[in-house]
Amino acid sequence: MKIIIRSLAIVFSTLLLSCGGKDEKKKDGFSVDREKTTEKPMEAVPESDAVPASQRITLDEKGVGQIKDITLDPEINMEMATKGEAIYKTNCTACHKIDKRFIGPSPKGIMERRSPEWIMNMILDPKLMTEQDRCAKDLLIEFNGAAMANQNLTVEETRAILEYFRTL
Repeated sequence: MKIIIRSLAIVFSTLLLSCGGKDEKKKDGFSVDREKTTEKPMEAVPESDAVPASQRITLDEKGVGQIKDITLDPEINMEMATKGEAIYKTNCTACHKIDKRFIGPSPKGIMERRSPEWIMNMILDPKLMTEQDRCAKDLLIEFNGAAMANQNLTVEETRAILEYFRTL
């Protein structure tokens, strides 16, 4: 029994002695040791990506969908615009506000940034547009993944909304 106690005492003493004797110096503040990497820096973001998608001008793009070409009369059809305003107020105001950014972008000034075909294609089939159109994909990212709901509107209803957008 004495041998076991002596053995444990020797082992314990050896452990204490092996752990001690190191002087650790405390450093003031915070420091990080870094190694240099050989990776190339990221390429500069293209200028078109530097502008948020909601402000980017893409008048030459028609989007993806059934609307391939549309010609607008120089004069705004106020009867159609009034119908479009009613449809917009019923189906769109939960996510879009005229004068400010909300869940989705403001439609004010949309005619100066997007082609009529793109606007109609986005309203008619937002899922297809966000899958295949670059600007629609970027808008989805910009607005935190809040996808535009398909309101199942007809081409005529969508055209009326487009006419209403011309009055904004």
